[in-house]
Amino acid sequence: MNPFTTHTGLVVAMDRANVDTDQIIPKQFLKRIERTGFGEFLFWDWRKKPDGSEDPDFELNKPEAQGASVLLARRNFGSGSSREHAPWALEDYGFRVIVAPSFADIFYNNCFKNGMLPIVLGEDHVEELFQRTEKHPEYKLTADLHERVLTDDHGFETPFEVDDFRRHCLINGLDHISLTLEHEHKISAYEASNEPGA
Repeated sequence: MNPFTTHTGLVVAMDRANVDTDQIIPKQFLKRIERTGFGEFLFWDWRKKPDGSEDPDFELNKPEAQGASVLLARRNFGSGSSREHAPWALEDYGFRVIVAPSFADIFYNNCFKNGMLPIVLGEDHVEELFQRTEKHPEYKLTADLHERVLTDDHGFETPFEVDDFRRHCLINGLDHISLTLEHEHKISAYEASNEPGA
């Protein structure tokens, strides 16, 4: 998992509430056994027209959204099923930060496990950010996980909350396997002491 310390990225605004995991990555694309390669299917039903061509009106298809790595959304982002493929698809597409007033709990936890930072802000701050994306071309946000603060180049600054354990894991690029391996010497010692004849 890639460590996360500070990230500055282009913002794409998705003015939709209750975006569920089936829209983030539709069920027909869940047959892959790898954790990579899901980005091309992100928001497939919204990105594509019935004939398979791209819908130019969809947020991610607009020229100004190309290369965006910060997703701004409305409340209850990531609702629906608990599929971990949803953060896989978002991360594979290139997103590192998602800002919303609220997230579905399982999706929120899965983001941290996959190297993304979901930031919960109040409705008033989120609304202000939506307005700033419209006002400023190529609008960017900087998320500083060390300081737990979100800023832009136009005077916006607000703290955000991340508990210490999740912050530690993201900053050090630790998933559950990596966390376990931090105690590899203790595990080896335990196994050695419980071998037959030990």
